[in-house]
Amino acid sequence: MKKVWVVSLLFVQLFNAEKIFSQVKLPQIVRDSMVLQRDAEISVWGWASANEKVTVSFNNKKYTTKTTVDGKWKIVLGPTKAGGPYNMIISGKNKITLNNILIGDVWFCSGQSNMVHQLNIHDVTYANDIATANFPEIRQFWIPTATSLEGPKQNLSSGFWKAAIGEDVRPFSAVAFFFARKIYEEYHIPIGIINASVGGTPIEAWTSEEGLKDFPALISTIKKNKDTAYVNGLLRNGLANNVKRTSQDKGLTGSKPWYDITYVPKEWKRIAVPGYWEDQGIKDLNGVVWYRKEIDVPASMIGKPAKVFLGRIVDADVVYINGKQVGTTGYMYPQRRYTVPADVLKAGKNIIVVKVINNAGKGGFVPDKPYCLFAGNDTVDLKGYWQYKVGEVFIPGEGPGGGGIAAQNQPAALYNAMVAPVINYTIKGIVWYQGEANSGRGKEYAKLQPAQIFDWRKKWQQGDIPFLYVQLPNFMDANYLPSESQWAELREAQLKSLSVPNTGMAVGIDLGEWNDIHPDNKKAVGDRLALIADKIVYGKDIVYSGPVFQSASIADKYITLSFTNMGSGLISNDGEELREFAIAGADKKFVWAKAIIEGDKIIVSSDAVAHPMYVRYAWADNPDVNFYNKEGLPASPFRTDGYTQ
Repeated sequence: MKKVWVVSLLFVQLFNAEKIFSQVKLPQIVRDSMVLQRDAEISVWGWASANEKVTVSFNNKKYTTKTTVDGKWKIVLGPTKAGGPYNMIISGKNKITLNNILIGDVWFCSGQSNMVHQLNIHDVTYANDIATANFPEIRQFWIPTATSLEGPKQNLSSGFWKAAIGEDVRPFSAVAFFFARKIYEEYHIPIGIINASVGGTPIEAWTSEEGLKDFPALISTIKKNKDTAYVNGLLRNGLANNVKRTSQDKGLTGSKPWYDITYVPKEWKRIAVPGYWEDQGIKDLNGVVWYRKEIDVPASMIGKPAKVFLGRIVDADVVYINGKQVGTTGYMYPQRRYTVPADVLKAGKNIIVVKVINNAGKGGFVPDKPYCLFAGNDTVDLKGYWQYKVGEVFIPGEGPGGGGIAAQNQPAALYNAMVAPVINYTIKGIVWYQGEANSGRGKEYAKLQPAQIFDWRKKWQQGDIPFLYVQLPNFMDANYLPSESQWAELREAQLKSLSVPNTGMAVGIDLGEWNDIHPDNKKAVGDRLALIADKIVYGKDIVYSGPVFQSASIADKYITLSFTNMGSGLISNDGEELREFAIAGADKKFVWAKAIIEGDKIIVSSDAVAHPMYVRYAWADNPDVNFYNKEGLPASPFRTDGYTQ
């Protein structure tokens, strides 16, 4: 009797498995409200039971195929003009109906955090763009963050197509939205954005194992990461390191937490906000520092929704007002803009307390950012002197983190989980904004980016598909002497990728912020990318780029520079003398140079260099540039001396 029961149970399990497998299933990205590529063959694919007949009905046509022995199927639809909405019916043993499908241009937008950054994060700068968004034919599919060390995945875990209407526009990548909007307003065709982006990630994580075949060290890492025992060992080490230290924060372990409204501060010291504590007499402290400030709030602000802006904080923070937590952020890059509930503030004295956690480098409040509390038409300035007290000091080697494995930074890991599942989806082109995580590895990036471009083109099998990308913007401290720069080296590597056919680079050297790796000016980035698309994708006869260095010739003490993409002519966009040109002789000791526009050339010289050999332009982290063409597009940074050894 027991044997019969076991066999019967096994039969039920097999029957249920077959029943589940027999259902026609679609990939996550093929769903209601999708945008399909116009004027091109369109792939629709999925899974069903082995040898099952699958039919796709679309635009008054039927397409039929049979699944393979492993249950996979793929149907290629004929080219369709832009338009819609359409319905699509996929039928096998079951039937799926997809609605509200548009035909237009589909762009795969990818990279790290500056492609991630949603309009919602920049909702002060782009408040009007959000409030007036009404673009039902601009749609985004946001691919959820995922990694795979084992190999390419077949499907995504989740995701939906959303139209750029009202509040639904907030999760749109700001760069991708402005790129799409510019194209839509010009050509009036539906635009689909597939966004696969993860902050802080290197280019090799987005490239397939096959695409990295010429990088032995990366291939070695990929092979090791496929060993589950090896990866689990790293994870165990990471967990062990993370539990070494238990919190000793005096701000939370005393009789009253320091944010409590009844807490009486003793022996707190004065400190300026904004600013870093290492610049104000606190040497090399990694740990927890509490800030406290009493402010007067006018009665006119009470009972209204309020917001507190605290610029950016390095690294993490928890913010309390009158003893109630109103916001927290776990890492340094987001702007701190927290909503204060209407019942938190009171007329007269209010207490703001900020717990700041810093793990490395300078901790505190980033300068040159907004610091205020506001409600209605009233604003309370939060800049000035606060009080501070150290809650905890992290002992070197005992701080949080260490060990483990950051899967999203591993070679091929993001390609496997976020790109491979949508390779069958026909697209118009690719938009790429990345490089920050590879700064310091410019020479390698000069090989990695072309490898990625070739890899993705091979995977998509659409020929030399357009690849548009953003050159890193200006960032960090200004340097008033010629100097070396890792960011300049990375920009140079990106510039070299223009040698790959059907690519375009949006120069961002004037769009950054010295104190923010995520500058607010996302619209100009998107608009410049769209301008490139106008030229190399849509065929408009326009100037789409600023000047790009072409060649140099030397005569006596002068170096003459020639450029492509001069447009209507070369200019100083502020009317001042050209800046950021440096010159050197054989010793490569660069000094500032005098640069003069003569027709379509730039003549560079310096009385300090009698026999010049090399020129650099905007070779710095954060150069102050003014070299443009008359169309208002900045020149790309460059150097003529090649890589330093």
